Amino acid sequence: MEKALFGAGCFWGVEDFFRQVPGVSDAVSGYAGGTTDNPTYKQICGGDTYHAEVVEVTFDPARVSYASLVQLFFRMHNPTQKDRQGPDFGTQYRSVIFTHGDTQARIVAEERDKLAASGKWSKPIATQIEPAPTFWKAEESHQRYFQKHGGACHVSFAELQEEDAH
Repeated sequence: MEKALFGAGCFWGVEDFFRQVPGVSDAVSGYAGGTTDNPTYKQICGGDTYHAEVVEVTFDPARVSYASLVQLFFRMHNPTQKDRQGPDFGTQYRSVIFTHGDTQARIVAEERDKLAASGKWSKPIATQIEPAPTFWKAEESHQRYFQKHGGACHVSFAELQEEDAH
């Protein structure tokens, strides 16, 4: 099993999305990239810690490649928006991929460059690519949020599969 760390806006939708991907065994909401140890949701929403809302994805590389997960990441949100996704804004909602090692960093850079060259977006890709810092698991109330409460805020994995079928 390997780990991936993605920030693409509100972590509730990102977690829910990646839980649907075959080969992903777990997706956990949390915080990374900030200046405070063991931050709370209240602290990161205040904007003082610079943590991003992220999801730690545990996956089986024999079933789903890291490159495939990165491609899905770039498709599930607008990677040209700086410090926001949809109605949510602030540095905690930035588009970011925290990489575990040189291989992941290379794959992310290649996928970002392919996307930029594709012409899909008229604006430049704003996704930050950084080495993975400490991952801090979010409070239990944020785990599996949509399973507990219903709702949705990102494109679903099923929608992308349907799009690909056409």
